[in-house]
Amino acid sequence: MLSKRIIPCLDIKAGRVVKGVKFLGLRDAGDPVSVAKAYDAQGADELIFLDITASIENRKILLALVEKIARNIFMPFTVGGGISEIDDIRNILNAGAEKVSLNTQAVKFPELISSAAKRFGSQCIVVAIDAKKQEDFWEVFINGGRTPTGIDALIWAEKAARLGAGEILLTSMDCDGTKNGYDLKLTKAITDKVNIPVIASGGAGKLDDFYNVFTQAGADAALAASLFHYGKLSVKQVKEYLNKRGINVRL
Repeated sequence: MLSKRIIPCLDIKAGRVVKGVKFLGLRDAGDPVSVAKAYDAQGADELIFLDITASIENRKILLALVEKIARNIFMPFTVGGGISEIDDIRNILNAGAEKVSLNTQAVKFPELISSAAKRFGSQCIVVAIDAKKQEDFWEVFINGGRTPTGIDALIWAEKAARLGAGEILLTSMDCDGTKNGYDLKLTKAITDKVNIPVIASGGAGKLDDFYNVFTQAGADAALAASLFHYGKLSVKQVKEYLNKRGINVRL
């Protein structure tokens, strides 16, 4: 049985780590390289780096920063933000990332997923889905959560997997930064739909939240940001707790 993964996330704006609530009210959380090194030391399984304003600002990702982080850590590293073509993916992988995360451009041009999977392998391609509950479905948002698409997140997750995504990074916009727990209904709905790993994101606030998203929603990995950034919990504490409760984690 594969180990469940604990993944810190660096949301990057203007070269700094930031964190908000429900994608709003961003506040500073430190220098990306220093924060990344701290998570490496804590035993994080992976690190995700998202340049959250690259798409809306219509610019490429901060490659120099990606290279600097990659040189300073030893864990797998996923990078997303402003990726619009195959060359962007190649550049990011060459800068030291193991995977790329596609969101806005994958929704606009789904063929990017299949082209990237064929060129680099599905294991390198993560499709990020930012979803918000509407009356009778979860709607996909793009451009860092600013733009609604009318697309059903369950249908999109299924399509992304079919096109060659190796993993889904699922963020509940309703739960993001609230520390009230992951969106178990949304996560379970997605894990039931796809046969690729799902990273749950948005809402981690206490140790039980990690246990619940693994046991009740079938997530393969749990991502957290503000909980770790501001020192409420460490990656090590989460893993030790999960291990005591019978969840297979890498200690």
